[in-house]
Amino acid sequence: MSDERAKLGSAICEVAYLEGDFLLRSGRRSKTYFDKYQFESDPALLRRVAEALARLIPSDAEVLAGLELGGVPLATALGQVSGLPVAFVRKTAKEYGTARLAEGVAVEGRRVVIVEDVVTSGGQVVQSSQELTSRGASISHALCVIDRESGGPEELAAIGVELHALFRMSELQSWLPSKGGAV
Repeated sequence: MSDERAKLGSAICEVAYLEGDFLLRSGRRSKTYFDKYQFESDPALLRRVAEALARLIPSDAEVLAGLELGGVPLATALGQVSGLPVAFVRKTAKEYGTARLAEGVAVEGRRVVIVEDVVTSGGQVVQSSQELTSRGASISHALCVIDRESGGPEELAAIGVELHALFRMSELQSWLPSKGGAV
């Protein structure tokens, strides 16, 4: 593991790792939580994350699709680093104006890579991938900063999407600030 990668993992843990009782989107409860908005709202740290994530983008990608809400700043920064255009994907299509699910660059007929911050069960990535595919996008890859190792990669594989995680939760354990307890 590179020293640069270890420093990035440590920086993410330092600003984003919380302990307590948290309800996750999956419906599961966790004693630990990564408040991704802490690393997404820090311009210097977000840039470092985007530069590291850019190395995981498949070579045939045409569009980065950031999922509402946490995937949007990541996809934007990743688009700046990679030069790829970006779409912003809502949880549900808006019911007014353009009534689009994905705003920004068109995804129809293009190879789209889903961008998400933290993946637990993969539920939102699965749902968004299926909805974008039904609208003509071709999706076989998704990127995330943190894979909580709670079934997300397997759920995505079941629909033909490979998850590329910058960090797995088990990797981050060695960089956790000394607050006691384990992930």
